[in-house]
Amino acid sequence: MKSLIARMLPGRHVGDWVFFNLTRFFALLTLLMLVGIMISLTYGAWPSIHRFGFGFLVSGDWNPPMEKFGALIPIYGTLATSLVALVIAVPVSFGIAMFLTELAPTWLRRPLGVAVELLAGIPSIVYGMWGLLVFAPVFSQYVQPVLASTLGKVPLLGTLFSGPAMGIGILSAGIILAIMIIPFVASVMRDVFEITPSILKESSYALGATTWEVVWNIVLPYTKVGVVGGIMLGLGRALGETMAVTFLIGNMNFFNGFSLFLPGNSIASALANEFAEAESDIYTSSLIELGLILFVITFIVLSLSKLLLLRLSRQEGAKS
Repeated sequence: MKSLIARMLPGRHVGDWVFFNLTRFFALLTLLMLVGIMISLTYGAWPSIHRFGFGFLVSGDWNPPMEKFGALIPIYGTLATSLVALVIAVPVSFGIAMFLTELAPTWLRRPLGVAVELLAGIPSIVYGMWGLLVFAPVFSQYVQPVLASTLGKVPLLGTLFSGPAMGIGILSAGIILAIMIIPFVASVMRDVFEITPSILKESSYALGATTWEVVWNIVLPYTKVGVVGGIMLGLGRALGETMAVTFLIGNMNFFNGFSLFLPGNSIASALANEFAEAESDIYTSSLIELGLILFVITFIVLSLSKLLLLRLSRQEGAKS
């Protein structure tokens, strides 16, 4: 028996060695691809970086015939639509996850959960077409006038809800983005809520806690790392969305104020609309620099989320 085991060990060591190095190769390949994308974008954007320098980030000019380019308006549009999407999607996703895990009857949980997940499979161009043809007319006729007459009268906040009700603009694009990322965030929240030990929740209910108190004081503290990860996943999805935003944001490279009703532009929509039309080298290079900026924004957001998750994990370890 011992001799048989001895003859089998070398083979096992070879298999372990092959498996270890194969997985390490895939991990290094992913890292090399990330570095390669960064280098290729930097190389393509170098003429624009050399010509405009830091001013490219703070300039609102976008005049292809005059070869004057700036990224301020696309950056603002990207961040504004993503922020609007998060403000709407996070509480809605939390409500969906809470209902599915704590309040919904057993017979309803599975079909409703599947329905939410199916929303993630709808192509973004379908969301964009629906938003432009169905949502935008209804939004401009019924919702924007109400927002202007209520929130538009609030000091400071009213600046965001002023202007003509056109149906398309930063707010409309942000709402469509929220609808698109809700399935991702809600699915992650539901999955992490379900891993909370039943004994913790049952003990709280036995002590007289309400459903909200159980969720707020037991479920959320136990799953906060996963919840933050789901929110960051949705944010990353919103930052890079192209087609739906292209349909609804208005694609205007003029800054007329901070109103969310006004049309604007995002980095992704600018690339989708103008890359095929770029004639001069500096025009193409400026668009590639926009792609580089989007890459850097996404990388920074995901890195900060990772640091936040590590900090939450350390705090949990300290408490335990």
